[in-house]
Amino acid sequence: MTLDADRAALEAALAGRGEYELFACDPALADTAAFCAAYGFGLEDSANTILVVGKSTPPTYAACVVLATHRLDVNHAVRDRLGTRKASFASPEETRALTGHEIGGVTAFGLPPDLPLWVDAAVMRRQRIVLGGGSRSWKVIAPSGILLTLPRVEVVEGLANPAPPRDA
Repeated sequence: MTLDADRAALEAALAGRGEYELFACDPALADTAAFCAAYGFGLEDSANTILVVGKSTPPTYAACVVLATHRLDVNHAVRDRLGTRKASFASPEETRALTGHEIGGVTAFGLPPDLPLWVDAAVMRRQRIVLGGGSRSWKVIAPSGILLTLPRVEVVEGLANPAPPRDA
């Protein structure tokens, strides 16, 4: 897709969902830590959309939105919600095939309507969040409440846990 086509798809997915701002970024800086450092956003306001897979036949998928300062609890919270014996992060190939988004640009907007969307409760406590924009060239800045406008969304307490502090 071109930058204009990526933007058009993102705007279509955001239509009628309330206030938001689109933020263009260098695709080489789309990964969360690099993006925040380069553009002056706090990790505590950055929310990542992560595709997870339950190991079953057929596989079971869900999208999870968690703050960059937190770690998704795949081995307990996610696995239990999926109802499978094992769960893991979906591969980049699975993510692209199911969402149409590349890692570093995965967004909660425009996901398949039958895909569950679980949002860690800590995300909802942020006044504004920065989310992927469906490609590595765009981010969405919006009030966290915009996520509540999406289909199949559930806010989940304890879906993720605060990450240990990084060494300075």
